[in-house]
Amino acid sequence: MELQLENKQEIIDQLNKILELEMSGVVRYTHYSLMIIGHNRIPIISWMQSQAKESLTHATAAGEMITHFGAHPSLKIADLTETYQHNINDILIESLEHEKKAVLAYYELLKLVNGKSIILEEYAKKLIVDEETHIGEVEKMLRKPI
Repeated sequence: MELQLENKQEIIDQLNKILELEMSGVVRYTHYSLMIIGHNRIPIISWMQSQAKESLTHATAAGEMITHFGAHPSLKIADLTETYQHNINDILIESLEHEKKAVLAYYELLKLVNGKSIILEEYAKKLIVDEETHIGEVEKMLRKPI
């Protein structure tokens, strides 16, 4: 289906930005899962691996949207920075920063398509829910017990 909007290229560019961010999430969370040590290693690496898989699912969905509208998905990955800080708290803070970038990218997409494309609106809204859920999970993990 050909996307018939005056801002089609801007929408495709935003979808490619999302694809690149999600692909960086695959690498980021896989790396984190390898770097976790300590008493809680097993459940934390499992959570990190599930985040990597979910990032791949999100990247695939973005790519499917891009090709659905007759465009070409990016082969790039968003910038990855290595902080060399591998304690769990630092990793979670980095994860939170990544999730906040992702949710902002989906909000930007929603702004571009609002009232113009139901499929893209619903896609953006669903992914905003997913990303805001991740943000909440990470914030809970970083919170000190009361």
